[in-house]
Amino acid sequence: MDDLAARAFAAARTMVGAPFRPQGCDPATGLDCAGLIWAAYAIAGRRLARPAAYPLRGWPRWRIEAALADAGFVPVAGDARAGDVALIAHPAQQFHFGLLGPDSLIHAHAGLRQVVETPIDAAVSAAARWRI
Repeated sequence: MDDLAARAFAAARTMVGAPFRPQGCDPATGLDCAGLIWAAYAIAGRRLARPAAYPLRGWPRWRIEAALADAGFVPVAGDARAGDVALIAHPAQQFHFGLLGPDSLIHAHAGLRQVVETPIDAAVSAAARWRI
């Protein structure tokens, strides 16, 4: 686990149980799905350009993808790697981020009000992936 993305996944794993907070970017006070990604990569050694004033819902896909690209991520196909960002499209054009691991996804779950690690399901398997 010496590459940046794998270190970011390992950092995200240490944040499991951190509280959920909209616009949150600090594990001590709370994280949302974007804040989790940015915090994990910062702990792994890379500060990313963070989108400002993003809404919890309502950004179109192109704007979310532009924010990922501005942070240095590129879309990828093929085998997933630890630390890839999953961009999950939910119904009604609501999007969610998580960090992929070998068999799991770490993400900030609004309903459970905390960062969780869950098995990879069909929605995650179908998600667009982005990588640094």
